[in-house]
Amino acid sequence: MTSVPAAAQVLGILRYLARQAGPVGAAAMARDLGLPRSTAYHLLTTLIDAGFVVHLPEERRYALGVSAYELGTGYTRQAPLQRLARVPLATLVDRVGQSAHLAVLHGREVIYVIEERAPGRPPLVTDVGVRLPAQLTASGRAMLAALPAAAVRALFPDAAAFVRRHELGPTTYAELRRLLTTVGRAGFATEDGEVTPGFASVAAAVHDHAGHPVAAVAVTYPAADGSPPDFASPVLRTAAEISRRVGGGRESQK
Repeated sequence: MTSVPAAAQVLGILRYLARQAGPVGAAAMARDLGLPRSTAYHLLTTLIDAGFVVHLPEERRYALGVSAYELGTGYTRQAPLQRLARVPLATLVDRVGQSAHLAVLHGREVIYVIEERAPGRPPLVTDVGVRLPAQLTASGRAMLAALPAAAVRALFPDAAAFVRRHELGPTTYAELRRLLTTVGRAGFATEDGEVTPGFASVAAAVHDHAGHPVAAVAVTYPAADGSPPDFASPVLRTAAEISRRVGGGRESQK
């Protein structure tokens, strides 16, 4: 892939600002990004002119501007993740003969954004727009396992964070950490009866270009109809294909 240094530096600044809890100074930004101060100031001026960054003169700091917000809302309107994932998800359903869905992480919950129901299969609780506790679902576990431990700890600071549905699932951070370690080693997550009695799920995370889990693919099936090894490989292949499509696969980096 041809490198354009200035473009890479601009994108680096925008990503850096997006990760911060609040506005930051130019010196700290230049230091953290390994940029000469003069270059950082020049790029910030360009971004300010375009509305992507705003300067807070009283604080002598910088923050994301309105144009950055417009990009985010444009992403939401166009729903590219759902568009990119729908065909691979439908292919997965055809392959395994069970229903599948795509979910995203929102705090301690997952939100289901696509459901592909297999012919003749019963409706599931994982309808589009439904929210469920992340630590109980295979999709949530797949994404949580791909996050830094500190981020998971922040999401689950105490016992009150562990909502349960059927008296199953982890109730402490230590239990959740052990579960996520198992998920990390296997490469996929499972749940059995923790969301809906009699049904089980297998899920794998979808990663962006930076390795961040942006979604998860899952197959849900009657527990009597199979076991995780029956579905793990096709789920992992589908998650890898969607990752490639959204820019997280190795092929997209070439």
